Amino acid sequence: MAMSKPLIASLLLISLLLLHLVEADHELGNAIYQAPAYPPTQKIDCDGACKGRCRLTKRKDLCKRLCGSCCGRCNCVPPGTSGNYDACYCYAHLTTPDGRRKCP
Repeated sequence: MAMSKPLIASLLLISLLLLHLVEADHELGNAIYQAPAYPPTQKIDCDGACKGRCRLTKRKDLCKRLCGSCCGRCNCVPPGTSGNYDACYCYAHLTTPDGRRKCP
């Protein structure tokens, strides 16, 4: 019985330490992926940005419509004609109901 009290105390201490580490990791993860606390003050030219983004696609009208919708919500369009989603977090994470990327 004398051994069980120190064992219980150490297990309790270890579990509290583990809980603290998990919470700290969760907070750090949220800080990395969190959108800026304030919106950009200037609106970008979505038509011009989407024209550049969609210039190489065969379905220009569809691409411009989807890009314009995403740009209107996010106020950003990634550079180039494809990829570069890391430049605009919001644009990269808008999805269709099926879970596919909405933005070209």
